[in-house]
Amino acid sequence: MKWWAVDVLISPERRESVGAWLVARTGHAVEERADGTLVGFAEDEAAAERLSVAVADEAGVPVQVSCRPLETVDWRDRWRDGLSPRRIGRLTVTPSWAALDGLPSEPVLVMDPETAFGSGEHGSTRTALALLEGHVRAGDRVLDLGSGSGILAIAAVALGAARATGVEIDVEANRIAAQNAGRNGVADRVEFLDGDAADLAPLLGPCEIVLSNILRSVNLRLLPVITAALAPAGTAIFAGMELPEAEIFRPVLERAGLAVIDEAVDAGWWAVAARQG
Repeated sequence: MKWWAVDVLISPERRESVGAWLVARTGHAVEERADGTLVGFAEDEAAAERLSVAVADEAGVPVQVSCRPLETVDWRDRWRDGLSPRRIGRLTVTPSWAALDGLPSEPVLVMDPETAFGSGEHGSTRTALALLEGHVRAGDRVLDLGSGSGILAIAAVALGAARATGVEIDVEANRIAAQNAGRNGVADRVEFLDGDAADLAPLLGPCEIVLSNILRSVNLRLLPVITAALAPAGTAIFAGMELPEAEIFRPVLERAGLAVIDEAVDAGWWAVAARQG
């Protein structure tokens, strides 16, 4: 199978909604480049062409769309490129092959995410980890929505949580997350469930911490089920948003009865912790 990329250059005000549409339409993650281009993925040229037409119709505003074949690579090796140990607060996140010379011995997360999102190399993951470290407490129950590689759920247990549950619609990501949990010795305290967070989150509470490191539009959609899954005085951590989105998202939290208690910014990505009263 030769994968194709669909590049979508669109105005900033429509970028969020079109990105969410691409995720829902393809079932794959969407890359956002520094120039604002959204990159969706299709299984072959015909699918890429269909997606190009559909996204142009969906946008509702002028949009530049182009298709290109992706290089055929061996992901068993390519996903390792550029990954090295990284310190995030008290945590050290490292791939399994890297040396930890000069870095603290614990807590250390060994993460080999392969094609699943979440290695500590992305600003949105780091902001979520920073807020998690500041607010998770010993014995907490943690729910991670859109758990990807499992990094946040695994980090929660490493930082003292009693149990963590990840919910992810991508079955392959859950396979990788389970491997990561085993590699870090927390498989008995972390589980990953296949399915839609909107359906499963209300069944998995009450939890002291609920994490959602996804697009703002998806965070908004999940807000009612997140508040329903929180224990009294529980904390919700939202990430996956760029800094300019903060002014849009804070008022939404207030209207939902969540008080902002902490924020984090990293490489232009913004995350927020909010507590249920």
